[in-house]
Formats: sequence, structure tokens, C-alpha cells
Amino acid sequence: MKKINSADSATKEMLKLAQEASIQTIWERSELQEPHCGFGILGLCCKNCNLGPCRIDPFGEGAQYGVCGADKDIIAARNLLRHTVAGSACHNDHGRDLTLALLALAEGKTEGYRIKAEDKLKEVAKEYGVSVENRPLNAITKDLAEKILAEYGQQSGELVFVRRAPKKRRELWRKLGIMPRGIDREITEALSRTNIGVDNDYKSLVNATMKVALSDGWGGSMVATEVSDVLFGLPEPVRSQANLGVLKEDEVNIIVHGHVPLLSDVVAETAMEEALIAKAKAKGAKGINITGICCTANEILVRKGIPVAGNFLQQELALVTGAVDLMLVDLQCVMPSLAKVASCYHTKIVSTHEKARFPGVEHVEFKEEEAVTTARRLIEEAIENFPKRDKARVHIPKEKTDIVVGFTAEGVFHHLGGRYRSTYLPLNNAIIEGRIRGVVAVVGCDNPKNESGGSHIAMVKELLAHDVLVVQTGCAAVACGKAGLLQPEAALKYAGLGLREVCEAVGIPPVLHSGACVDNSRILIECCNILNEGGLGEDFSDLPVAGAAPEWMAEKAIAIGWYAVASGIFVLFGSSLPVLGSDNLTRYITKDIFDIVGAGWSFESDPVKGAHIIIDHVNKKREKLKLRPMLHPPITVDNKEMAAVV
Repeated sequence: MKKINSADSATKEMLKLAQEASIQTIWERSELQEPHCGFGILGLCCKNCNLGPCRIDPFGEGAQYGVCGADKDIIAARNLLRHTVAGSACHNDHGRDLTLALLALAEGKTEGYRIKAEDKLKEVAKEYGVSVENRPLNAITKDLAEKILAEYGQQSGELVFVRRAPKKRRELWRKLGIMPRGIDREITEALSRTNIGVDNDYKSLVNATMKVALSDGWGGSMVATEVSDVLFGLPEPVRSQANLGVLKEDEVNIIVHGHVPLLSDVVAETAMEEALIAKAKAKGAKGINITGICCTANEILVRKGIPVAGNFLQQELALVTGAVDLMLVDLQCVMPSLAKVASCYHTKIVSTHEKARFPGVEHVEFKEEEAVTTARRLIEEAIENFPKRDKARVHIPKEKTDIVVGFTAEGVFHHLGGRYRSTYLPLNNAIIEGRIRGVVAVVGCDNPKNESGGSHIAMVKELLAHDVLVVQTGCAAVACGKAGLLQPEAALKYAGLGLREVCEAVGIPPVLHSGACVDNSRILIECCNILNEGGLGEDFSDLPVAGAAPEWMAEKAIAIGWYAVASGIFVLFGSSLPVLGSDNLTRYITKDIFDIVGAGWSFESDPVKGAHIIIDHVNKKREKLKLRPMLHPPITVDNKEMAAVV
């Protein structure tokens, strides 16, 4: 077994334990796949019809065309579009599930739900043309839910939330023919284009890629975020903890894992019932401990301050602690291997979503009309399982790090301007005056090909040293949280002097946790607010901002990257998209497309080098805007301690 590739000491500890117990994890499975298929990495294989499968020889010595005549440009572009479709479909369906729950609530068919953000409900309703004055809340809710659901099947027109984008950007989308008309329509049309003999122009396929991605970023993802806020409440800054050490040896441990917060939110609230706590104590436990993995964890973290046990790569390792009595999973990023790992312990795994089943796992269909009843039943199963633990095999790492999370687009107004002077002006001024160089979103999954979060940490530290304010979501945020970067005190140790001044004045960490991966839509809205405040251009492509995913893993990441690029925001990935087999396509998305949409892609595996590519991009945007020079030079590894004393 090769050296464990992780930046997190708790992960290393549990991986060693798993290896000693002969339990295979994602690290071993990743190694067994090496070397990875070169054709797949380059995007040069096609299995879209029964003439093949076909592949193109990247060295030019073998086949240069598929059986149908498709060349490397066509094959790579079709594959790229299909990846983006799958990723967008996940986010769009996430938004649909939440909207259906909102409708069920309005119709009185749910159990345990209520509108927790009435003001936001009314604001969004107005955007959709729903009358809110002197109307019952249920009527407003029902009308809004029905209008959102209608957008999924909409055949013409434009999505409502695209109106939030700058006028200049909307005009460009219309000119290029990439303005999304309806959410499901763009998914269907994109898949249609990739069939044999349909769209065979790689530039046209890239346009379709941007169009379907925009239906995600300005459609399904934004819907999911806004409806989650309405149903579960607006996140606010809250202190919590992250890493496997949040599991408790003397309590019933329940882990929620996945992405849709409909069940996890109810489980978190129901677990506080005195009757259930009494049952747990009767079984010898001191209480009930709810924690999470992946983005479901982020959802209840930012709204309730419930600790997060870990990110994507730690889901198996949480079970190896021997202390998890129940893991509830819904969908997205849930490893099929969990059942096999759980079989080595007393842990029960229960799947809950109609779209996600797992062999060897009990399935309890979750329905909103029985939410509390189902949550109570599942919690009772965990309580009954608690005495079955093998105490000799319980091994919980001590690592758990304090974090501050819950920074939203709405919240930034108050953090920067105060309750009575809510404004983005201090942020804009800090950028204009040279205290903050720019703002960069570092998001995405963690990947065993990288240093399991280490790439996120290295990139973020380098950005902070150069006075870049970092915004994060998803597993990337958890990785940096475990490294202590989500604490206000982190500004003293890692931030350049200008960024540090701002963080100290406002009382925020230099890295802002904004939610789950679907909440990247919040970052789009934050960019809108920066533009609306003035002084930094008229379009996203004018702003000194960028996005990065140093350890991207899922097709959802491709969709997120593409809706950022299509919106005019530069994106860097830590490993390339599967396009390098096509010189034309690679050149098009990394160079030519900048002249078309004002942004494009870059790929760099070294996170520090990647950070400097981003910094160079931000500097060029500052120069074009004719902003003042930075007030302070960047700090370095050698002078960080000195900077903390200045």
C-alpha cells in the first residue's frame, strides 16, 4: 500500500486502522484503478451508439475517426456536454425536490415543516410575479411553488432568476443563443444533441454546454438555495466544529449524509425530543448526537450549528470508528461501498430517497407528509442499535476544529455595513483601495488523487497571503475548516495585512463558508451585489474574482464550472477536464472563449501554482479597472509570524 495521501491527521489515523482491519476504502480502490484509462482522461472514447465503442489514437498512428466519422473534436465535446448534463440534472432535481416539498407544505400535506423565512418567501414570490399583499402565507407559498415548477417544463422565454444577472451579461446570453428557456428543456435538448449524427460542431456543442449549465446555476441550483432558505431558515454566522472527533463515545451517533436537507433538518429537530433522549438514556447513552457528512452536513451546519464529521472522503472512515449507530443517506456522493464497510461493525445504514437505492442497505422511503414520524422511527432504530456496539473496537480520533460558518449573500450586507447601514460598500471600497486584492471561490470535492483536502488548504493559504478574500462551499469548506481556516483568528496567521485589517474590523474569518455545493448560486448573487454597489465594472467579467476547484470529482463540478465561465467568471481546476485529446477544443475553452464570454478555463495540478494563475488573473482585472495598487506586499512563509505581530 502506498503512502496515505491526506492532509488530515484524523483521516490518516483512521485509514491506518482500516488497513489493519483489512477494510478496503476509496484510497485502495483508487490505487487499484491505476494507471487510469488514457483515452478516458483525454476524452477520446465514445460509446454513444452500437457502432463502437470507438476511440481515437492520441498519437496519430491509429484510428483518427470513430466508425460514424466523428473526430476527436466531436467526441471530446460530446462527452463534455454529457458530463455537464448529468451534473446539471443533479442540481436541478435537487431544486425540484425542495419545490415539491414547498408545494406540499402549502397544501397542508407535510409533517414538521413550516415557513421559517417569511420575508424571503415574499421577496422571491415577487420576483415570480406572485401577489403578496394581504394574502395568506399558504396561498403565496402555493402560487410560488407552482410557478417555479412550471419553469421546469417551460418551453420558451427565460428563467426568472436570470433577471438578477447584469443587463450586459443577459444581452450577451441572448446574442449567443445560450439563454436558458426552461430547466428540463435544456437537459433534454443537450442530450439530444449528443446522439449519433446530430450536433457535430465542437463550438456548437460548447454553446449547448454553457446553456445547460446556466439552467443549473441560474435555475435549479438557485431554486434549491432559495427554497431551502424559505423552508429551513436563512443561515447566520454560527460557531461549530469539524472532523471525526465530533462523534461521541457515550452518545447515540447518527450521521446524515447526502445533499437534500428535507429529512436531515427534521431528524436534527426531532432528535431533541425529551422522550427520545430518555429512550437513549435507558439504553445506556448520555444523549443523541447528530452530525453529518458531505453537503447534507453543510446544510444543517450553517442553519443549526450542528458539527460536521467530515467531507466526501471521510464517509467510510466515519464507520471505521465503530461508533456510528445509524447513517442516513439520501443521494449524490454516497459511496456504494458503505454497506460493505458497515457490515464489519454494528452500524446500520438506511437509504431514504426514492431515486437512490443501495444493495444490502435497508430502504425507508422518506415522504414529507410523514417526515416527523419517519425521523422518529429512524432515531429509535439508532437508539436500539447503540447497545450493540463492540466497545473494544470503538476508536474515535481526537481531532475536531472550531469553525465559524453561515455567510450568505444577504448576511454580507449586515457583516459589512451593520444592522442599520446594510451595504456592500465596505467590501467594494476595500477592493478599490487595495486592501483586498479580489474575491475567489475555492469549492468542490476532495479527491484521493490529490492530498485529500491538502490542495484546497495550500491554494487557500497562498490566496490569503496575497490579500484575496476566499469564499467556500461544500467539501472544500470542510477541508479548510479542519485546517483552522474558518476561524476569525486565521486572519492573524495567514492573511496579508490588508485582508487582515478588513477581517479584524468586521470580525469575520478570511475564508467565508457559504453552505453546500448547490449554494454556489449564492456566490453568483454576491457578485451581482458587488456590481450593483458600483465602482467595479458593469459585468461579472469586469470583476477581480475567480473560481477554483483544486480537487474536483463529480460531474456536478463540471456543471458549476461551466455556469461560472458562461457568466463571465474565470475558473481553474486542479486536474483537466476530459478534453486534452482535442487540441482544438482545449484551445477553444482555455483561450478563444475569453473573447466570446469574457472568461474561460485553466488547469493546474499544483495548488500553489494554481493560486498564482488566479492571482495574475485578478491583478489583470484590477489593472483594467484602474484600481489603486495594493497597500501592502503579500506575506510569505518566512514573515507570517512577523505579520501576525505587526
